[in-house]
Amino acid sequence: MHAPSFIRASTVAFASSLLVALGGCASKPPMPTAQMAVAEAAVRSANTSSTSADAPRELQLAIDKLASARQAASAEDFERAAQLADEAQIDAQVAELHAQSARSSRAAQESQDAARVLREEITRKTVR
Repeated sequence: MHAPSFIRASTVAFASSLLVALGGCASKPPMPTAQMAVAEAAVRSANTSSTSADAPRELQLAIDKLASARQAASAEDFERAAQLADEAQIDAQVAELHAQSARSSRAAQESQDAARVLREEITRKTVR
């Protein structure tokens, strides 16, 4: 009769220890490997000469946040690393979109200028 209560007590103690140990492991988030890779790719994709020229602040912000994410990951602050990696990815996308918008604005202005010159040329030839 003593064996079953001893087994139950040791089983309960083991289960409790296991839950405490697993709870300690669960409190630390895992390394955000996928988020870091996506952020790296986004920053690499955005880091072009045209983006550097048309959206330098946004691109630098993305680069800086990626560097901070790497530092946080090295310090095993995985929650912060994941947050910074997400922000770096978004900032890289913003840089690309800002640069694309600037290029589109320039192209639109060039088209308007060409149309104006053409109108002036047509007007000058019809007046003669």
